[in-house]
Amino acid sequence: MPTAIVTGVTGQDGSYLADFLLSKGYRVVGMVRRSSTVTFGRIEHIQDDIEIIQGDLHDQSSLVSVIEEYRPDEVYNLAAQSFVPTSWKQPVLTGEVTALGVTRMMEAIRLVKPDTRFYQASSSEMFGKVREVPQTEATPFYPRSPYGVAKVYGHWITVNYRESYNLFACSGILFNHESPRRGLEFVTRKITHGVARIKLGLAQELRLGNLESQRDWGFAGDYVEAMWRMLQQDAPDDYVVSTGVTHSVRAFCEAAFGHVGLNYEDYVIQDPRFYRPAEVDLLVGSPEHARKKLGWQPKVSFEGLVEMMVDADLQLLGREAI
Repeated sequence: MPTAIVTGVTGQDGSYLADFLLSKGYRVVGMVRRSSTVTFGRIEHIQDDIEIIQGDLHDQSSLVSVIEEYRPDEVYNLAAQSFVPTSWKQPVLTGEVTALGVTRMMEAIRLVKPDTRFYQASSSEMFGKVREVPQTEATPFYPRSPYGVAKVYGHWITVNYRESYNLFACSGILFNHESPRRGLEFVTRKITHGVARIKLGLAQELRLGNLESQRDWGFAGDYVEAMWRMLQQDAPDDYVVSTGVTHSVRAFCEAAFGHVGLNYEDYVIQDPRFYRPAEVDLLVGSPEHARKKLGWQPKVSFEGLVEMMVDADLQLLGREAI
């Protein structure tokens, strides 16, 4: 039974990855930061099947202790301060966790168990002000937020440790991936939750920022399989994980409201408060490398994803109303 450590196991990606690894027969060790208010809602259904341990990407010694105790075959580093707007308000915290946290984890692996295979969660936000369309593994980075800058550091330190110390270290450059487990602060879940509230008579409007921003949206449950496939290869590499298709926030609204028989134009209000200081207008990835090398391709369509999320929020709010 291989052992995998998953940082950020209580998040969207961590919970889907834990589900997937359990289905593959792994011993799953989920690392969480000590807190009086840790939320286990996303992993409640598997909490008895995984081991929850404490560790902190701020603290080098805690990571060394975790690697020493569990001797993992694989480490998936998904933990980060991952909400882009917050990175402008807390840029130093974002750098400490999202950038330097990667170095601390890789240093722990290098010192204790260098044959551990390592996955780093890179992000399409690294491309920012895009230099070419679509974006590939070779596209230059031009991040437009402290979060994107921190992710660029995490990406390149992973490459550097791979080349300097011969570690099996991969970066997955994941484009936007959503699900019913997405946090309410993210625009996709804000939309689907807002649609459900409006449909159920709990709200009359939905305030959003830039409706013209375009993103390459896929289903998080599909994307975690690509993470795992990267660490099963003969040699480490970096991969763009995306659908190769882009939609605007406006199109997402149209699909979400349309799914419940409503016209988004009757409810959506653009609010300047939700615009970014530096906007990222268009992100769309080329998944060809992942398709050819990993044999991976997304299964859930954009329309299927939107409908899945709206239906889940309708059920959630319906249960809360009982």
